Amino acid sequence: MGKLIEGVWLNDAELTEFEAKQYQQANGHFQRGTAGFRNWVTKGGLAGPTGISGFKAEAGRYHLFAALNCPWAHRTLIYRNVKKLQDIIGLSIVTPLRNEQGWVFDKSQPRFRDELFDLDAIHTLYTKSNKGYTGRATVPILWDKKLNCIVSNESSEIIRMFNSAFNELSKDTQDFCPDDKIEEIDALNDFIFNNINNGVYKTGFARTQQAYNESVTTVFNALDDIEERLGLNRYLLGDSITEADWRLLPTLVRFDVGYFSAFKCNLKALRDYPNLSKYLQDLYIQPGIAQTVDLDIYRKGYHSKSPLRNPHGVVPIGFEPAFTPAA
Repeated sequence: MGKLIEGVWLNDAELTEFEAKQYQQANGHFQRGTAGFRNWVTKGGLAGPTGISGFKAEAGRYHLFAALNCPWAHRTLIYRNVKKLQDIIGLSIVTPLRNEQGWVFDKSQPRFRDELFDLDAIHTLYTKSNKGYTGRATVPILWDKKLNCIVSNESSEIIRMFNSAFNELSKDTQDFCPDDKIEEIDALNDFIFNNINNGVYKTGFARTQQAYNESVTTVFNALDDIEERLGLNRYLLGDSITEADWRLLPTLVRFDVGYFSAFKCNLKALRDYPNLSKYLQDLYIQPGIAQTVDLDIYRKGYHSKSPLRNPHGVVPIGFEPAFTPAA
């Protein structure tokens, strides 16, 4: 997907030797990078847990850049809808498939045209914020139009901002991360991220049999645990939806149509888990969620042409998902 090195874009071919060394050092295990921008939008503009101050919650000031097929960006699209922020925070969606320029826009398609700067590629947004930036040019990105810079590219922190910082503007007081459950939510988030959200990627991108065997077993052990938990509760932490549920959802909606076949997460299909299937359907029918889900994009995206995983770009017909999509 390419990478910026001191503000210069290098495509995948130019990074091949670098990536090979990373895998060799990790004994074939996939390792995810970290976010480079960690500021917070707050009600009064004070600094958040990380970063600097100056990012006050204001209508029309911020713009979200996201991808429909990226599960991390999907989190932010969910929160933008369920917290009724559509008229407060702008949105630009990149095309589902990356090319040598990484995440890009398509000016011929209104759905995938940048509504803010009319950009061609996301990596130019990173250098617009920091000319010497080194790192992956990932989505999501929360952009500050007033200060002309990136606020954050860490999805887990963007959704926490969306959860409460804009409440007075949106008049939506739903709290998916209440103080009395924060420790449980954080612990469950860590479990889900390490074993399921990122677990499917560690499985799909493993480059040794041992790394694959370890990762795929971890994924399904975790799904078994969640299935058992949902036999006792409607949602992960009881009768109310929390952040942990919204963070699990993007992986679940992609599982049967993408991860099962493309990432070899095939010990079971999600539809083989009755409690998880029922739970997924429950989350999917919540207001605003169906508009963030696109199964056709997931199928084509995860089975796109790849020298390592799918050299011919054949998209399998595959399973129907473990929930009933909107017509």
